[in-house]
Amino acid sequence: MSEFWLISAPGDKENLQALERLNTVTSKSNLSYNTKFAIPDFKVGTLDSLVSLSDELGKLDTFAESLIKRMAQSVVEVMEDAKGKVQENLLANGGLKEKMKCLKLDLTSFVTHFEWDMAKYPAKQPLPSVVDTLAKQLAQIETDLKGRTAAYSTLKATLDSLNQKAKANLFTRTLSDIVNKDDFVLDSEYLVTLLVIVPTQNYIQWQKTYESLSDMVVPRSTKLIFEDKEGGLFTVTLFRKVIDDFKARAKENKFTVREFYYDEKEITREREEMTRLLSAKKQQYQTSCVALKKGSSTFPDHKVKVTPLGNPDRPAAGHSDRERESEGESEGPLLRWLKVNFSEAFIAWVHIKALRVFVESVLRYGLPVNFQAVLLQPQKKSSIKRLREVLNSVFKHLDEVAAASMLDAAMDIPGLQLNNQDYFPYVYFRIDLSLLD
Repeated sequence: MSEFWLISAPGDKENLQALERLNTVTSKSNLSYNTKFAIPDFKVGTLDSLVSLSDELGKLDTFAESLIKRMAQSVVEVMEDAKGKVQENLLANGGLKEKMKCLKLDLTSFVTHFEWDMAKYPAKQPLPSVVDTLAKQLAQIETDLKGRTAAYSTLKATLDSLNQKAKANLFTRTLSDIVNKDDFVLDSEYLVTLLVIVPTQNYIQWQKTYESLSDMVVPRSTKLIFEDKEGGLFTVTLFRKVIDDFKARAKENKFTVREFYYDEKEITREREEMTRLLSAKKQQYQTSCVALKKGSSTFPDHKVKVTPLGNPDRPAAGHSDRERESEGESEGPLLRWLKVNFSEAFIAWVHIKALRVFVESVLRYGLPVNFQAVLLQPQKKSSIKRLREVLNSVFKHLDEVAAASMLDAAMDIPGLQLNNQDYFPYVYFRIDLSLLD
């Protein structure tokens, strides 16, 4: 499952023993895989400031999750021709351990081996400063995302519009990709070439009658230059002075003259515009459909998928020179930006989860700071209810009222704005990695 439960309990002997009991039960019953979740000691400040910070972190958590989901969806849109490779491009930078610094990890491995980034978010700073750094970082990413995706959407909409015109029926579709200079009599004072739409069932009738629809039609001048499932586009050459008469007679016979003037400069401009737009769209994605390859596993028990990001000239374990070259072939600027900043936003989001656990644990369990955070990964969807029951049983001593209220879905916890579906005897936050659902 791609769902995690981040919980905490007081760090005294009794509750550490409770955590051990939890590990024993969940392991034997294969309910969840549990790991300790390291959170640094922050400067606590006042309880009033923590209450305010708790509310701010809740909003920031929601914003960060929304942002990374939007970025993941943007990757889907950019990689529309290789959607099966999307998940392999949604990765996070490696942890702080020296051997992981040059690696990218799948999201599950990053969460299960999370380490606080002291360089980016110094724990010695006051908590509001750390939260402010995270908020500003995410706000800047969102601003950049809006600008970049808006430009891409405009490009895609323009291209889609041109494609629609190219796929429309013969009455409205663009003709720049159909006609050629050789199809027309040009620069003649007396002659002109018209384009006539003929229904499929009337092809034979057209061939028999077009020369007699008006005087001064050039014999054997018709040619089929394009057809779709409804009809064909024929050329016919005649004298200019009988154009109106020819159009009227053609209409009587269910032939439609398509108003069109061959302008070589305009045709070239349309073709070049389509080529330019296709190239610009492709360049946003380019060769990035080459998936990030799986490298050697740092944590084999968790099947960590990694990709070296260090010196490109240095061979990576399990990668041939050709593989490294193909991976390094320039990804389009939009996809490259999305991958880098998705990683940054995702990492920031997990740090926000850690901060929420810290703040809520201090508010719930009091000072001095002494709690143990644990990350649980439910093994099966069908076991979630049983896992929740085990947790409530193990930690019911932390809040007897809350534990008892689990039996009554309508009961509110006194003094809290949450109902019992959101509140448990222990600190609890959910991390859902199903970002593309």
